[in-house]
Amino acid sequence: MSEIKLNLKGMQCPGPIMEVFKASKKAESGDVIVATVSDRGFEKDIQAWAKKTGNEILDMDVTETEITAKIKMK
Repeated sequence: MSEIKLNLKGMQCPGPIMEVFKASKKAESGDVIVATVSDRGFEKDIQAWAKKTGNEILDMDVTETEITAKIKMK
């Protein structure tokens, strides 16, 4: 199991979710993607994506300036 860190600050929709998607294609089962994003729409996008793909959101930290999501690959 490895951790894949993505700094996606400054990108606008759909960029961050597309980068998470690309990383998920390279990830193995049990890997955790940690995505840090400044786009406010990402919170809703990543929740919908995780539900659709069956991946699990382990943690989501939302501040005024950024969102950091930890997503475990199925």
